[in-house]
Amino acid sequence: MNIAVGEKIRALRMLHGLTQKELADRCDLSKGFISQLESDQAAPSLETLGDILDALGISFSEFFAAGEEQSPVFKHDDMFDKKLQNGGSITWLVATAQAHDMEPILLELPAGAATDCEQPHNAEEFGYVLSGSISLHLGLRKWRMKKGDAFYFRADKEHFIVNSGKSTATVLWVSTPPSF
Repeated sequence: MNIAVGEKIRALRMLHGLTQKELADRCDLSKGFISQLESDQAAPSLETLGDILDALGISFSEFFAAGEEQSPVFKHDDMFDKKLQNGGSITWLVATAQAHDMEPILLELPAGAATDCEQPHNAEEFGYVLSGSISLHLGLRKWRMKKGDAFYFRADKEHFIVNSGKSTATVLWVSTPPSF
């Protein structure tokens, strides 16, 4: 049986909305060890794995169950939010997205607020404006968009979004591979 222990632990941690530090603190481990574990650079002892699984609310048998298919449905309680310094928020719609090929988020930006400028990286990004109006900045270019407009681009240039309207803008944003 070939199981990606680190990948499963990361997915479960994110499903519970925990940071690496929060999981480490619950298990009396270091954040660095959790990071190494999730990237398969370290392997836990059975005792340590048991502590981690206890903190994540899952048994050994559930963790190692073969052939079980994960539900494709993510309920509101599965999602987690992060408040941004600009007054906006990001909602991760699929808590285990970091363990998959794409990452959908819901971005809410108050009037005049902007996302951080993302440096070029190897990804493709898609967005759909659900409400409000935004300006998409990609490299040296800028596009004004409103409700019902969509964007799609390779993330090989600096990019960010500014809410150019007078009310909160909401954008469904998907990145592949995950980068948020």
